[in-house]
Amino acid sequence: MFCLPRAETIKAVMRKKDYLVFGGGTKGYDLNIFGIRTNDMEANTFNDVIGVMYLFDSRWNCFLFPGSTDPGTYYRENPMNVNGTALLKPGQYRGMLKLGKHSGYDAFQQNAPVKVYRDADRDNVLEVDEDNVEEGMFGINLHRANASQGSTQVDKWSAGCQVLQDPVQFDFLYHLGEKSADRFGNSFTYTLLLEDDF
Repeated sequence: MFCLPRAETIKAVMRKKDYLVFGGGTKGYDLNIFGIRTNDMEANTFNDVIGVMYLFDSRWNCFLFPGSTDPGTYYRENPMNVNGTALLKPGQYRGMLKLGKHSGYDAFQQNAPVKVYRDADRDNVLEVDEDNVEEGMFGINLHRANASQGSTQVDKWSAGCQVLQDPVQFDFLYHLGEKSADRFGNSFTYTLLLEDDF
């Protein structure tokens, strides 16, 4: 089982990879939004971590939430794209997200190109092949699953999006996004890490 890291460990991993870690000076709420894809690749489960850390009042705050960084079973078997199901490639994507909409509700919406692996064999196992990488605007958003309660399975909640399991936790993250946007503008970098990075 993946042991959840502390803010200092996450920052160290990001800096080792030469990724930016946002501090925001004295303003606070300069969000570092990230995902950690665990080695548990069981299909249709919220077995990953989506988190946020930020400096406020000279102290680092870090919140980690159960989520999924890969598509649910339905879209693995029924890709929306002829080239295959999208699996976000690990990396740091500057300005990837903005406050916007997903399926009509408030969410973090893709705002800059990203790289995805394409898996076209329509089975439950995700193939990670460097020869099948595409870059572009694919609607890879950051949002919640069920609106009223925590979901037990990913199912149709993700065709490649980054998805929080619990709507209350997502509302908290979105609220932090609003605070950040007031100070730094409506643009958020997203960093996808792997369990093996730790």
